[in-house]
Amino acid sequence: MATESTEHRRLACGVELAVLPLEGRRTVAYEIRVLAGISDEPEELGGLARIVEETISKGTQQRSAQELTDAFDALGAQVSSGVGRESMVFRCSCLPEYLDHALGLHAEMLRTPIFPEEYCEVAVELAIQDLLSLEDEPGELARKLIGPHAYGPRLGRHELGCEESLRRIRREQVVDYWKHHFTARRLQISLGGAVDIDKASARIDQLFTGFDSTDDSTGNAPGTTPGRAAEFTPGAHHHHKELEQQHILICWPGVAVRDDAYPVERIALGVLGEGMSSRLFTEVREKQGLVYWVGAWDEHPRSGGRLFMGASTMPARCDQTYRTLLREVDRLEEDVTAEEIERAKISIIAKTQTHGDITRARVSELSSDLYFHGRPVSIAEKNAKLSAVTVEDVRKYLRNHPRDRLCVLTLGPRPLEGVV
Repeated sequence: MATESTEHRRLACGVELAVLPLEGRRTVAYEIRVLAGISDEPEELGGLARIVEETISKGTQQRSAQELTDAFDALGAQVSSGVGRESMVFRCSCLPEYLDHALGLHAEMLRTPIFPEEYCEVAVELAIQDLLSLEDEPGELARKLIGPHAYGPRLGRHELGCEESLRRIRREQVVDYWKHHFTARRLQISLGGAVDIDKASARIDQLFTGFDSTDDSTGNAPGTTPGRAAEFTPGAHHHHKELEQQHILICWPGVAVRDDAYPVERIALGVLGEGMSSRLFTEVREKQGLVYWVGAWDEHPRSGGRLFMGASTMPARCDQTYRTLLREVDRLEEDVTAEEIERAKISIIAKTQTHGDITRARVSELSSDLYFHGRPVSIAEKNAKLSAVTVEDVRKYLRNHPRDRLCVLTLGPRPLEGVV
């Protein structure tokens, strides 16, 4: 892969900008990250950030919702958005000649939304329907239920809140959230592809100059604060539901993305639960046939990290499955091999190299760099740290980060036995 040369600037308007020119591309992509998310909602208005993200595109002072959609479509632009615990993201990919126009449409949407009453009401009703549909998706429901225990009552909120909180949301609260949390100094913009750095910088500075919050206390410079502290509460929690499969989630503290041990954590997780050659898949599913599904993954608010294992199994086998999952974590420190670590390295690095061939994926990676590290981090730098991980590094990480404090959640017809 060619050497990257990323430009990182704080623009006069307050926006933090990172640009990655990619020669030979016929597309450009960008992500606009607003440093406000689910954890910025008032406690009694769970789901508000989701409603803001859903309705901010439903009309501006210049265009109706349909006119805004038609304007993006006329450019052939692919747009999307999403909301997270501490931020929400607006994405776009288009041809280079339409970049200025696409940025202008997004600036118009973020700066001058009108949040029509009827769209706010529809968004609330759709969110309630999505919330109720979780009852038919036990895997997603289990993740919602473990959130407050894994992250605390604030960072652990679900994007859909609860039915009572959603029904409290009115247009004025949507507008108030936007007024207090949308400002140029809370924007991180990542841009990549066939792009001229200086021209793009000037365009973004022009579009967002004067975009100030009504509350200066929300205007902290991106990257200057580490994010809200996550609160971890060990313990076992069972939610009864008549299901044919029992769902088990196990969570314990990990490290932050910016921590020196993070590359080691990624390799350890790769050995444990990534792919069909991972220990969980081969030992728990293939050899013992205990589970329908099994996996391991990490999640990261800005201030830290959480490690998860999950499985779905027959209710009669849930205790054996739980013990087997923990056994696989415990023995990883004892007998992890160089071959397993090398296989995990190849898998993870290959994915980063493949993503680098897709402009929008590379921009998404750049956006994550700004969010977690406060600076662009090259693929070469990340891969070098992954490549340097040794067997002893993994064993040391596992010794220093034992799974001695667990949050366990089961969803199904019976609780685990002997778990406290």
